[in-house]
Amino acid sequence: MWVSSFISLRASRKATCSRIVIPGLGAGQLPDGSTILIAADRRSRLRGLAGLDRLPADHALLIERCRSVHTAGMRFALDLLWLDGAGAVIRLDAHVRPRRLRTCLRARAVIETGAARGERFAAQLAAARE
Repeated sequence: MWVSSFISLRASRKATCSRIVIPGLGAGQLPDGSTILIAADRRSRLRGLAGLDRLPADHALLIERCRSVHTAGMRFALDLLWLDGAGAVIRLDAHVRPRRLRTCLRARAVIETGAARGERFAAQLAAARE
């Protein structure tokens, strides 16, 4: 898994998100302590963050091998950070509202986080890669 080079992974197959347990998700940490949940199986990749009322400010979801994201079933807007094969941010789609579809053909993965938090996560990813 290429992301493991700059995010230290935990062995757990269940990740907690402010008392929410999401089966099928692993988790990694950025240098500032932010948590990136990792969609590890088909069901968690399809569902993503749909159905959650909110996402804690220091959490995001990584979906590897992904070039397209839907926001069907979302209850809040997202910032999408599209990553290339080396894990560098190549595009940021800010404030993507529910019931939308976004695609980035150059991307190899995407990080979903709450609206207005994408730039902070992009900076942390860049710092972690150095």
